[in-house]
Amino acid sequence: MSARVRMGSADEACPARHCWVSGAADERGVKRPGLLVEWRSVAGAWEGRVVYVAQLRAGTWSVVEEWLPESLLTPR
Repeated sequence: MSARVRMGSADEACPARHCWVSGAADERGVKRPGLLVEWRSVAGAWEGRVVYVAQLRAGTWSVVEEWLPESLLTPR
């Protein structure tokens, strides 16, 4: 995933990419659609900073922003 969406050429207007988030904060066991906004390498492993919505309280959806391991992010 990181190789697919890493920053490209300087003429790209927006570095953000759609992704699917496994292991979302609401722990419901479903993939959530997310927006991948940044990559970083930590101790040789890639992590993505993602923004997505999760149901953190009954009947209420919240915006979540967090760094997640590459293994929890997929393009489909």
